This record gives sequence, C-alpha cells and structure tokens, in this order.
Amino acid sequence: MLFLLYISDLPGSINNLSNLSKLTMFADDTNLIFTHPNPTEFEKDINELFEKIIIWFQTNLLSLSLNKTYYMQLLSKTNYAINMNISNKTNQISNVHHTNFLGVTLDSTLSWKPHIDQLISKMNSACYVIRSLKSLIPLKTLRIIYFSSIHAIVSYSIIFWGNSIYNNTIFKLQKRVIRIMMNARNRESCRELFKKLKILPLHTQYILCLSLFAVKNINMFKFYSMVHSINTRHCSDLYLPTAHLTKVQKGVYHSGIKVFNCSSTGIRSLSGDIRKFKSALKRYLLEGSFYTIQEYFDWELLSNPSLG
Repeated sequence: MLFLLYISDLPGSINNLSNLSKLTMFADDTNLIFTHPNPTEFEKDINELFEKIIIWFQTNLLSLSLNKTYYMQLLSKTNYAINMNISNKTNQISNVHHTNFLGVTLDSTLSWKPHIDQLISKMNSACYVIRSLKSLIPLKTLRIIYFSSIHAIVSYSIIFWGNSIYNNTIFKLQKRVIRIMMNARNRESCRELFKKLKILPLHTQYILCLSLFAVKNINMFKFYSMVHSINTRHCSDLYLPTAHLTKVQKGVYHSGIKVFNCSSTGIRSLSGDIRKFKSALKRYLLEGSFYTIQEYFDWELLSNPSLG
C-alpha cells in the first residue's frame, strides 16, 4: 500500500506530457501505451518520453530495471514494424513479439495464438486429471473440478480472445472433457451433454461474457436514440459505429454491441439488475448451447424477425 501511494502520481505526470501516451498500472505492473501518426517521428518522440520517465524515477529516488523493460509494436496487415532504438544512454530496450499482461498473453498482431497455446497446455493437464478421477468420484464432484480447473481459466479474458480463429482447439478440448465426464463416445454430439451438466459451450460462454461487459459498461456506448431523433424499431439498440479494420469489428466494443442488440427484449429489459440479467441470459443460453456466434445470431433472428 505504501508503494502504491508513493508512485500514485506517476500516471498523471506521464499522461500530461503527451496526449499520444497513456500509462496503465496495476500493483507493480506498469505499462506505457504510445501511439503516433507519423512513423518517422515515432522513435524520436518515444525516446524523449522515455527519458522523462527515467528522470521521474531518479527524482523519486527509484531506479528502473532496464533488463526487465521491453517494448512491443502492435501491428496490422497494413502496418509494418518500424526499426526502432529505444534506449537510455548505453542501455537498449529489447523488442518482443508477445508479453504477459495481468495473466493475458498479448502478441504484436493481437491474434491471441500465444495465449490460446497456453490455455491448451493447461486444459490438457486438467483433462488428464478429470480422466484419472472419473472412476473415483461422483459426477457432481467432477463438475466442481471442471469449473475450478477449466471454466475458470477459459472464462478469464474470454471477451478478448473468444473471437479468435485459433479458439476451435479450445472448443474441441472442452468437448473432450465433457465426453469424459459423461462417459460418451468420441463421435457423440455434446450439445445435450452440455445442457445436462449445465455447462456453457465455449462460444456461448463468450456471448454471456460479452453481454455482461456491455451491460456493466453501458455508459461507454450510445443508443441509436442518441444519434438521431427518428423513432425507429432500433432506437433502443446500441449504436454501432463504422469500422473498416477486421480486428476492430471482431473486438470487444463492436462484438459487445452486436451481441447486446441481438438479445431478446425480455432479457434486455432486465439490464438494470445485473444479477437478474445474468441469470435470465444464462438460462436462455443453456437452452440453446450455441456452438458459434453466428448460430446464436441466426437463432435470435428466427425467434424475433424484427431484429433483421
């Protein structure tokens, strides 16, 4: 607590230096996010900012461990890596292609592959444990082990990586565990097994978490009624801004809007009470046990044609 109070002015002092930078902190984990529209001036400006950070440390009688400090460039298909040299005197900071941030492995292209690879390793270990214990403990206890060893790690930060093209392996592992718990054959469909165990399939869990994110952070969004005054059937929907990049379209903000807007009117009316909203939505999602997001969207359109 004393350490946090001691460095509490760091974010404000750094964020005020440049409107292109933002410092985020959690406990002793400190990260600087820096953006710049001009690639040629990027290296110059970030080195100047880094020098000011060093001065702040020295002024506050602290030292920055440069061998534990590194940078990562976030790239897209049209945005190529820049050869940069970020350093303090003779100490140069290393460039990395992925890093761990609060238990989430971020990679430079935001493909989420390194994070999913780590999840696969953990799920394989949990799958072995459940297989070993299956003949020794009842299904009720086995289900508790599932939630503590698999559900917990899969649900964590799923709103970020749940829409990745690499998540199909996670889903296959989840179905393998479900078949082991229910003593089902390898080719047997798991949809009804999910319902019996009251466990949400991977993509259905993603939908639930996205919906809760949208409801809990409703102030981050605009309704169509705020954008125009015409009273249309979609005036109570969240406004979906235009986005050209696929990464933005598949990101948390846009996906959260799409999922929220696709929710039934009855469930959406409960958004004022998070507990009731979550309970009603979870019951509905368990009934459907959707294997893909598109399957959920199609189900909603069939149930409520006015959404189209």
